[in-house]
Amino acid sequence: MSYVIVGDGIAGSSAAEAIREEDVESDVTVITDEGEPLYNRILIKEHAKGKLPEAPISIHDDGWYEERDIDLQLNTYVTDVDPDAHEVHTHDGDTYAYDKLLIATGGTPIQLPVENSDADGVHHFWTFQDARKIREHAEQCDTGIVVGAGLLGMDFAAVCAEQDIDAHYLMRGDRWWRYALTADGAEIIHDTLEGKGVTPVLESGVDHFEVDDDGHVTAAVDPNGDRYEGEFCGIAIGLDFNVEWLRGSGVEMDDGVLVDEYMQTSVEDIYAAGDITRFHDTILGERAQNGSWGSAREQGDVAGRNMATDGKAKEFRWVSTYSISHFDFSFLSFGHPTEGEEYAQRKYSEDVYRRLAFKNGQLIGGVLIGDLSQQSTLKQIIKEERQVAGKKEALLEPKIDVDALEAPPQAD
Repeated sequence: MSYVIVGDGIAGSSAAEAIREEDVESDVTVITDEGEPLYNRILIKEHAKGKLPEAPISIHDDGWYEERDIDLQLNTYVTDVDPDAHEVHTHDGDTYAYDKLLIATGGTPIQLPVENSDADGVHHFWTFQDARKIREHAEQCDTGIVVGAGLLGMDFAAVCAEQDIDAHYLMRGDRWWRYALTADGAEIIHDTLEGKGVTPVLESGVDHFEVDDDGHVTAAVDPNGDRYEGEFCGIAIGLDFNVEWLRGSGVEMDDGVLVDEYMQTSVEDIYAAGDITRFHDTILGERAQNGSWGSAREQGDVAGRNMATDGKAKEFRWVSTYSISHFDFSFLSFGHPTEGEEYAQRKYSEDVYRRLAFKNGQLIGGVLIGDLSQQSTLKQIIKEERQVAGKKEALLEPKIDVDALEAPPQAD
């Protein structure tokens, strides 16, 4: 057997490890366009802030792949796949034959579609190399701009706060992460940002950037005509998935690569894992998408074991989490906090908040700020698919009494 994995993020690397555990004889090849082996995408944020050196961020060195007899191809771009011939082709003319193929190419940050968004000093945050450039530049700057009122935008806000950059955080809506938080919850975030020198600017955005004679960003002008100075700018408005090489392959796509709960695509012998996928969520009973590190790692493991056993050895069933630890508050989102049909929330104090999302009578996700002690209980309730929408008050108690909730469904 020959296994080819395109992408060496946590999804691709976890798949390679799982395959080798299941199959010690076959060929395993990992192809990546990056110039270094797997590193921790969570810790690169700490490096960008100036708080962590490079060494702890690397997860695998060349020796890790050699010990497992995995062929790692760095700086290599896959240009297309031929499912009939079971081959992938690269930019330098090489061909890799496969029996099983994994798509784990992730995405590329979206560029803001406004004038001068490609100017020097405008940064996107996805790779280790991005983090290096951000750290080097931020250390030299006094003023900054952050664009993107979501979880990834907060990483840029943290860089500005840590590097003592006087920054404005431009948000299109009336609060940070407005799809997941009410005004009460967002207030905790806004107040903390202001205390760190990052000023939230609501109902704003970017109409265009101004640059100097050398092409370096100097300011952002929002749609209201207000001008904000910034020699450092961070943009985090989402990802474009790296699927160009799949065009014409027959792999079904719809805002990502469609897979079932076994990470199998619509094309035989081709699997996908990581944030590039739209997977069948066995808890929701519908397609879902998630870009968290833990989710990608588990998807890679599921894909690898199913590829190696040529069957359905393991299904993906996961409640994801995403935490923010940059500032003085604890923050955790879990499950699908923006996909609810109905919601319940409570603010317990100036810095403690909980919001829960429900769909089809089930708890499907939520956000915790300040007090994260109930996260395991809430995640377990999601996994058990309990019908708890009628128990909102019980779920908002500071300490949840599980016995007060409806029993989980019984197996047939």
